[in-house]
Amino acid sequence: MSAFKTPTLPRRRSVSLAHEVMNDLQERIRSGRYKPGEKLPTEPEVMAEQGVSRTVVREAISRLQAAGLVETRHGVGTFVLPAMRQGAHPLDFSTVVTIRDVLAMLELRISLETEAAGLAASRRTDEQLQRMREAVQAFEEGVARGESSVEADYQFHLQIALATHNKYFEDFYRHLGTSTIPRTRLDTSQFSAEPGQSYLFRTNREHENILDAIARQDPQAASAAMRMHLTNSRERLKRASEAAGLE
Repeated sequence: MSAFKTPTLPRRRSVSLAHEVMNDLQERIRSGRYKPGEKLPTEPEVMAEQGVSRTVVREAISRLQAAGLVETRHGVGTFVLPAMRQGAHPLDFSTVVTIRDVLAMLELRISLETEAAGLAASRRTDEQLQRMREAVQAFEEGVARGESSVEADYQFHLQIALATHNKYFEDFYRHLGTSTIPRTRLDTSQFSAEPGQSYLFRTNREHENILDAIARQDPQAASAAMRMHLTNSRERLKRASEAAGLE
């Protein structure tokens, strides 16, 4: 594989960086430099070659997934999809950039993940439950360090999708990628009436409620906790945007 060009100009916003990295990888896929079935470079390799953070790389990969160009296999890596499968997903979540878009995305998540949480409570394994716990803990530790904890947030919800043991929940959620997390598409902190850290700690309390219900193998409670969590996210953003005159 050819090495990436070392950036010579200072990089700016992370969203722009993710788009630049995605475009670079996409061009290599389209041109055949990365062939169908071939594994993409690892996160550390792309970070070093592009001079960007892990968060930027993961967002770029998420966008490639949303475009239907690659798929990520848990614990193995990210692979270029065969030409016949590329672009098979008709939904393009790279356009989720406004408050209205984010609210619409949350509506989709409410309908999808409420059912997934109930199924996960019935079907989860002890190993999957442990991964959910680890994601909740990683979220908490990340927020305490002043981070956004986007990856831990995504991993928690992904593990729930995996615990359904229904490949369509998993495939769809992987296709959504981190675009499911509103703050990856929009700086929601600017619309919040409370400090971002407090908001995120409260979000993780909601994660813990979902986790507790799944641990008890209580499908109704798990579904209710997930619906409450995502509805709270939607309503908080809706109220904040209305107060700011943006709706």
